[in-house]
Amino acid sequence: MTFVRYQVGDVVKMRKTHPCGGDLWEVMRTGVDFRIKCLKCNRVLMLSRPKFEKSVKALISQVIPPG
Repeated sequence: MTFVRYQVGDVVKMRKTHPCGGDLWEVMRTGVDFRIKCLKCNRVLMLSRPKFEKSVKALISQVIPPG
């Protein structure tokens, strides 16, 4: 099993598409819960960490930490 560390600003592709047709989401908050925003319709969702990690299909772009 690979461990992925998600950060605010990362763009992820989810397994299921949103009703608007978008499947790319931006991570807005991390921790016990994740807040993600659909990049097509700007809808914001809150998901628990286990549900989020199970739903992610791929990490599209990752924010590079400063330093």
